Amino acid sequence: MTYTIYGEMALISGSANLELAEEISRHLKMPLVGRDIIDFPNENIFIRLHRSVRSQDVFIIQPTTSPVNRNIMELLIMIDTVRRASAGRITAVIPYYSYGRTDKKDQPRVPITARLIADLIGASGADRVLLMDLHAGQITGFFSIFVDDVTAFPILAKYMMDKHLEDAVVVSPDVGAAKRSRNFAEVLKAPLAIIEKRRARNLPDAKALNVIGDVKGKNAIIFDDEVDTAGTLMEAVHALEESGVRGIWCCVTHGVLSPPAMERIRDSSIRELVITNTIWLPPEKRLDKITVLSVGPLLADIMDTIHKGRSVGAVMDRYDEESDIHHPPR
Repeated sequence: MTYTIYGEMALISGSANLELAEEISRHLKMPLVGRDIIDFPNENIFIRLHRSVRSQDVFIIQPTTSPVNRNIMELLIMIDTVRRASAGRITAVIPYYSYGRTDKKDQPRVPITARLIADLIGASGADRVLLMDLHAGQITGFFSIFVDDVTAFPILAKYMMDKHLEDAVVVSPDVGAAKRSRNFAEVLKAPLAIIEKRRARNLPDAKALNVIGDVKGKNAIIFDDEVDTAGTLMEAVHALEESGVRGIWCCVTHGVLSPPAMERIRDSSIRELVITNTIWLPPEKRLDKITVLSVGPLLADIMDTIHKGRSVGAVMDRYDEESDIHHPPR
């Protein structure tokens, strides 16, 4: 098998998470390519690069966070801009993939928007995508281009292991997240509990029914891929409180934190909410009980690995070893 050699690496950031892009830039010791992103009065987006990227290996860093639809359009237009500037290869680095929950046709007359977004990214000219902790693994199959779906699991696991919580139990907020939580529990050498719940159709709030597993007198660690409005999280918290837990921590990759999440978290008994910086956290959301871990170095290492044509899996194995994870999930 031959590997195509591209020109030098080039980094471009959208406006969704410039702080993360700058951290990746510093880690790679490579400046971001200058660009102008202009919003015209008619809401059309216009992008212009400050220099040539002809034949270069371009990485566009743009999570599709709030405002979601605008940032998706900005990503698509930026990909098209780079393609028309004759880039050698284009990789869309999307640390947070919006519409990931609309991943299947689970009722009549509904879309599969996660597939639609994948089609648009490919049609705009991207050659590959780099994603992180997708809500559903099957989304990788929606793309007709190369996909790397990596995880912040080692970063989150090491942080929680270093806390040395006594009598810890990992809690899955629902049955769907049980496999992910089971892997987390295995690494922390802790038992697993699951919140049984049912969700009303098309409604954002869910009702927790009961806790499966022994949590009384233990320190509970709720583990999931993201926290949005925190409705499901609060149901899990209330169920755990009623079951007599000693303390509650929450550990997720993506801190979406849509209203009224901040009020719910602030007023809850959660001792600490641990998230990563896949989504930029504005100052007004930086509560004392929220800890933000960086995925910048990990993404930078993976981007460098992709550029050099090496194994992304080897990078994740190295992070597992550095985090003392002996049985990493795959």
